Amino acid sequence: MGWTGPFPGINLDGAVYRGAVPQRFGNRKPPSAAYATLSPVFHYDEEEGLFVGGNFWDGRATGEALGNPAADQALGPFLNPVEMNNASRQAVLEQIAASKYASLWEIVWGEPISYETEADVDKNYDRIGLAIAAYEGSPEVNQFSSKYDYYLEEEADLTEQETWGLELFEGKAMCSACHPSEPGPDGESPLFTDFTFDNLGTPKNHANPFYNMDEVFLDDGTPINPVGANWIDPGLGGFLETQPEWAAVAAENMGKHKVPTLRNVAKVPDDSLFPKAYLHNGVFKSLKEVVHFYNTRDVEDWPAPEVADNVNTDELGDLGLTDEEEDAIVAFMKTLSDGYVIPKVKK
Repeated sequence: MGWTGPFPGINLDGAVYRGAVPQRFGNRKPPSAAYATLSPVFHYDEEEGLFVGGNFWDGRATGEALGNPAADQALGPFLNPVEMNNASRQAVLEQIAASKYASLWEIVWGEPISYETEADVDKNYDRIGLAIAAYEGSPEVNQFSSKYDYYLEEEADLTEQETWGLELFEGKAMCSACHPSEPGPDGESPLFTDFTFDNLGTPKNHANPFYNMDEVFLDDGTPINPVGANWIDPGLGGFLETQPEWAAVAAENMGKHKVPTLRNVAKVPDDSLFPKAYLHNGVFKSLKEVVHFYNTRDVEDWPAPEVADNVNTDELGDLGLTDEEEDAIVAFMKTLSDGYVIPKVKK
């Protein structure tokens, strides 16, 4: 499933997964864990005039503390009341110390897990994030084993439709403006994201269970989502509002979400009809639907954008693609799934 969203029924509906407390839901579809370790530390690119990097859809896992946004992101769910709902960092460490992981911890870090002092808690809680990020950065997760990777190595050929899709991806459809498809200057494999943030004019997903979280409460009696169905996802702007150094530019970044990698965007088990959910709120259920939205957002009767300000009108909305061209782009994106096996040639 591309390291995200493993349950078809949830993907077909609100696309948001429940937490350890069954009635509690967060507000966004889970992003892919694959290739997340390659995101740079969150920063403002002065030359481009854009925010870049971090993890989570809004960039709030900046990576500033641990040098890796994936490590910061890995620590978030443990204490989030709508995810794992642990009471404290020490409580997490206590559970690890009492588990089968305690011996592995000592092998990796050279000392038993400890949480007697605040300094111990700080150090060892951070080590959890670093360990998870180490796995997420492993070849098991970041495989670079798609048909397109083999094509770049001249070990596989794209079909005529896939080749046409690549040409459109890099040309008329302008996909590569945010999802670069060419190897880096030193031959690095393309990541199919520039790690920036964008407001695509995405409609609300009215099936999102977060809209009902005004009737579900935290341990202190506070509703998870006080405004219920009136909640608007602020995206990057919402995170920037909480940062004194960036609060002044929050308004111009409302509604923007992180550009995801397109690697594994079409990956499903056993080449089945397994449904996936796309964009930050899972409102679209197929790549064809996403491409058609990009192509026709401004010329067909799509639902209104959740955040009408700051919508990207330069690179999508009225691309003039034919139905066949849309299909070709989808065919190309299917070549980005890891696990491709080069067909054996019969002798």
